Amino acid sequence: MKKSLLILFILLSTSNIFAQSFSLKSVLSYPFPTQLVASPVGSKIAWAANEQGKRNIYMAQAPDYKAIKITDYNDDDGQELSSMSISADGKWIVYVRGGDHGGRDGGPVNANSSPIAPKVQVFSIPFEGGKVVQIGEGDNPVISPDSKQVLFSKAGQVMIGSVDGSSAAKSLFYAKGNNGAYKWSPDGKKVAFISNRTDHAFLGIYTDQQTPIKWLLPSFSKDNAPVWSPDGNDIAFIRTPGTGGETDSILTKKHQPWAIWTVNVNTGAGKQIWKAPETLRGSYPSIDGGANLLWGAAGKIIFTSYEDGWPHLYSINADGSKRLLLTPGDFAVENVKLSNDKKTVVFAANTGGDADDLDRRHIYKVSVDKADMLALSFGKGIEAYPVIAGDNQTFFCLSSTAERPLLPAIISTKKTLNLIGESLIPQDFPLKEMVVPKHVSFKAPDGNMVYGQLFSPKKAAKNHPAIVYVHGGPQRQMFLGWNPMDYYSIDYALNQYLVNLGFTVLSVNYRLGIGYGYEFHKPINAGAQGASEYQDIKAAGEWLAAQTNINKDKIGIYGGSYGGYLTALALGKDSKLFVAGVDIHGVNNRFSSQDQEGRKPAPDALLAAKIADESSPVSYVATWTSPSLIIHADDDRNVAFNQSVDLAKRFEDRKIRFEFLAIPDDTHHWMKFANGLKVSEATADFLTRKLMDKK
Repeated sequence: MKKSLLILFILLSTSNIFAQSFSLKSVLSYPFPTQLVASPVGSKIAWAANEQGKRNIYMAQAPDYKAIKITDYNDDDGQELSSMSISADGKWIVYVRGGDHGGRDGGPVNANSSPIAPKVQVFSIPFEGGKVVQIGEGDNPVISPDSKQVLFSKAGQVMIGSVDGSSAAKSLFYAKGNNGAYKWSPDGKKVAFISNRTDHAFLGIYTDQQTPIKWLLPSFSKDNAPVWSPDGNDIAFIRTPGTGGETDSILTKKHQPWAIWTVNVNTGAGKQIWKAPETLRGSYPSIDGGANLLWGAAGKIIFTSYEDGWPHLYSINADGSKRLLLTPGDFAVENVKLSNDKKTVVFAANTGGDADDLDRRHIYKVSVDKADMLALSFGKGIEAYPVIAGDNQTFFCLSSTAERPLLPAIISTKKTLNLIGESLIPQDFPLKEMVVPKHVSFKAPDGNMVYGQLFSPKKAAKNHPAIVYVHGGPQRQMFLGWNPMDYYSIDYALNQYLVNLGFTVLSVNYRLGIGYGYEFHKPINAGAQGASEYQDIKAAGEWLAAQTNINKDKIGIYGGSYGGYLTALALGKDSKLFVAGVDIHGVNNRFSSQDQEGRKPAPDALLAAKIADESSPVSYVATWTSPSLIIHADDDRNVAFNQSVDLAKRFEDRKIRFEFLAIPDDTHHWMKFANGLKVSEATADFLTRKLMDKK
């Protein structure tokens, strides 16, 4: 009898440990904010919130900053809100509805499988709410300085419409090529734009219908990112080489040249004022915002360079003199914004008083003419995407913690955060059930330091299963809290759910990611050139297997996009370590022909092809014995659906059993909430069935 009671007690205790105390839907129910913008006048902001697929615009203003919804989109229809801005007079919000702007093709998305083809359209709405005005079909709107007109793009041409819809939108001008990067002059009388013509790109100026386009310093190069001087007389821009030259090595890393030029709009005279160092670090920065070229007050031009091993802000005089490093230190700068008076730059960075701030973001500001960087926020939370109010003194950001999802916040003068819209978080959101991840680090076999966040159950069972989570990108960084990117906020929620089920989860920041310096971001022999980053993933699995209370025979893995690629490599190369996994829209075949018609093949083309083959998960199907779930949506604009079709066919040809989830019409980013939920539920269910003790 006593033995029976003891067994019953053990079973009840185990079931409590593995009990599910909240649903995936509840932990994904947060109102994810994006597109935070501040009005150029007053102290007021607007943002888009995704509430379980229902995307709407909210606004808040002084003094109470109450979140007020001003649009009324009530369906989970997959229609994104993007390109939000507030007019110079603070009276209008302009935005785009439709498309997937995180993909290579931002065109219409029909994730809801509607019989009526969706469109990508530009809209406006009064700041305090009112009638939504359809300005026209197109994308990337820019409001005029007088707040009356809106530029936008359609099929590579620049259109213009009235902000209040009083006149029909029309073509502003015609120019050959794909025209974009358009900017109004400060007085609103001219428009600078870039005409991309495939192997070269020109900087042009439109004045009116009677005046021919004025091409500024046309060359065989590619010009981009034009910014006006505050007085409207000059433009600064980025110049990179045109496409061409001798066929070069595929496997050898090369400097990617770039330079900053200025040109006088009236005379057409211009010059190169700065050229990037001819080093790998000095290459054009492939980071958030690229070069982040800005023209500030006091004649200062601001830009980002990676030349010292970290992406930092620099300022330089318009004549190229007195270049100044504004943000010295071992940290990364991103989410860069210039104040309305052009005297201050605000940004996010992974630095602070706590060593673990390496895996966080806090808000800082710096003057455009001196290195007086000052922290505006601190602590154990994540702050990102800062904006500055029209008074040039009030700062806002998006804020999260390990437990609380992202919300807009105003940063007080005491560096504390006053949340905006906190009541939008549903009452059944499991805030108290969230665990606080711990920063960990360990070394890969080649000595590379690997970073991660360890999610541990509040009540862990002895000898319990564990999961390695692999982010996508790959130039991303996972944090010690809710991620400010929507795709990764979904994965953060899933990790919390898996921990609640009884798993330990290790989220890995592997080489190729950002936040740890240039050499970590741009490693040798990575990707299709050797997959050196896979060492970090295997090291994560081995590190987990060596931890107390972890069942080394029950370690799983999952990841999406580039994380799906590394998950597939893990399952194919190391099935004994990773005994089950979920490959979500991963790149399974890295081979692609580098041959171009009319050009000699690269001198190392055969070797590069061999290495790409060895770096591809499909090359390891013969040793792929771990149970696998393959997930993909077939309107993916980032990773071709064929990558999963091909892998599935290879499995079928070898009579290898696998599970799958194919989602019609959605994209890489689960534009429809119901699809994102379905993917998370399928992932959790699969890993639980394969790794959890059935008792």
